[in-house]
Amino acid sequence: MADDQICPKCGAPLPADVAPGHCPKCLMQVGFESQDQAVADPAEAPTAVSGHSGVTWDLDQLASLFPELEIIKQVGIGGMGVVYQARQKQLDRFVAVKLVRPDLCDDPTFSERFTREARAMARLSHPAIINVFDFGQREQFYFFIMEFVDGTNLRQLMQSEGLDATQALAVVPQICEALQYAHDEGIVHRDIKPENILVDTKGRIKIADFGLAKLINPEATDFTLTGAKQVMGTPHYMAPEQLERPLEVDHRADIYSLGVVIYEMLTGELPLGRFSSPSEKVQIDVRLDEVVLRALQKEPEKRYQQVSGIKTDIEAVSASPTGHSPRQSVVPPTVRQAFNNLQYPGYGLYCVVNC
Repeated sequence: MADDQICPKCGAPLPADVAPGHCPKCLMQVGFESQDQAVADPAEAPTAVSGHSGVTWDLDQLASLFPELEIIKQVGIGGMGVVYQARQKQLDRFVAVKLVRPDLCDDPTFSERFTREARAMARLSHPAIINVFDFGQREQFYFFIMEFVDGTNLRQLMQSEGLDATQALAVVPQICEALQYAHDEGIVHRDIKPENILVDTKGRIKIADFGLAKLINPEATDFTLTGAKQVMGTPHYMAPEQLERPLEVDHRADIYSLGVVIYEMLTGELPLGRFSSPSEKVQIDVRLDEVVLRALQKEPEKRYQQVSGIKTDIEAVSASPTGHSPRQSVVPPTVRQAFNNLQYPGYGLYCVVNC
């Protein structure tokens, strides 16, 4: 067989419709390795062409895996996979297609774990949670087909426009409602952070990436599948027990992560080390200190035991202001707009960093 018909990385035969170079699986993995290198200017990020270092392969090759879809463009890449915007031809609706990164699929237990977690994700039906329409395997690739959100994520919003305390507090109840629903269904997100909280062009919240979710009260076999030392989540947003006792994580880990997000929205900083209370950083209602610091307790039993408790206390503070005029968050704004009348560019992102 000619050398240009064999993948130079894994030695597998190249599909007939692929130009000489890496096979699709290796090309996708090369893309993730390239993404791990710091790129100062996003415009300098590698592009997708078959046989070259890039974040994905040619869209026509991807389309051959999903003939029922019109693949439009790549919109995100991160720790779990790469995401594309697509259109379901028969239904004429936009969707997000997420391909799980190939190296994660090499684990012999992955197929069972993927099916279990995908089914758990698919049964979530809430207006503030990304809907999963379909999942499965095409050739060597595991995939999700999900709701496509036309908007931005909370990280981009904080960096580009900034949030004052009133706007930040308007976000929290929506997040709480979605998480409480998931917790009631027995699912822990395990990776709540600004990148996974989307805001559409109408100001509505959508929580993305339940791909790291794990059923609460798992069966004994789940411990083997997960691995006693496997840690899921993102540093700085992870609850202490996610690092110290990953098999004992429950819904209260999400409460801790939400506390980190609230602190960051209010102050523009992360609560690292011996951190100050929010009101010592910015002029806000001191009652918010109790809410945030309770959510950030190291011991799970000292935190809120239900995320709905955060929602109740936040709404109580918002409904009965103390009378002083709170100073705006230190996150520098460039444009002041009503939070529920957002007019940001339609990035159309399902996820950016932790897809």
